[in-house]
Amino acid sequence: MATLEVVVQYALPRRGLPSAGTLHRAARAAWRGAGRAGVTLRVVDADEGLELNRGFRGRDYATNVLSFPAPDLPAMAAGEPLYLGDIVLCAPVLAREAAEQGKSLRAHYSHMVVHGLLHLQGMDHQEPGEAEAMEAVERSILAGLGYPDPYQTGSPARDSNAPSTGTVPDA
Repeated sequence: MATLEVVVQYALPRRGLPSAGTLHRAARAAWRGAGRAGVTLRVVDADEGLELNRGFRGRDYATNVLSFPAPDLPAMAAGEPLYLGDIVLCAPVLAREAAEQGKSLRAHYSHMVVHGLLHLQGMDHQEPGEAEAMEAVERSILAGLGYPDPYQTGSPARDSNAPSTGTVPDA
């Protein structure tokens, strides 16, 4: 049976943020495997987002989502879930992007959870063909969750990870 165990960590006050249930639902919808697996979702502030992006990607800004695949581990005991890794969601960046793109915060968080989980399962978007395939899967999953196409034209550039020149709202 395919199941995904999801742990949600809030490293900042939860007020105004999507519920753990919303994040669980998005992660489980994106799980493409046949067995049991686990993932940790961590919602962080701009300082932690910046520190992680700088330390692991060499980029000097907080980004919307980071995926950290678990290292290859020795075989687990029978029945233990495969640990996929961690997904870090930066609350102020997601709040800014959702406002700029006219999306609900819940829809944008769900998209980034789906996006991050697909990365943990080996999907990427470095090449145009990969990007098209990954976006198609994201659209399908999000539609199944009742959310609109996150790549619909009229929204800001897809690579909205770069810092904004505007202010970042408190999330």
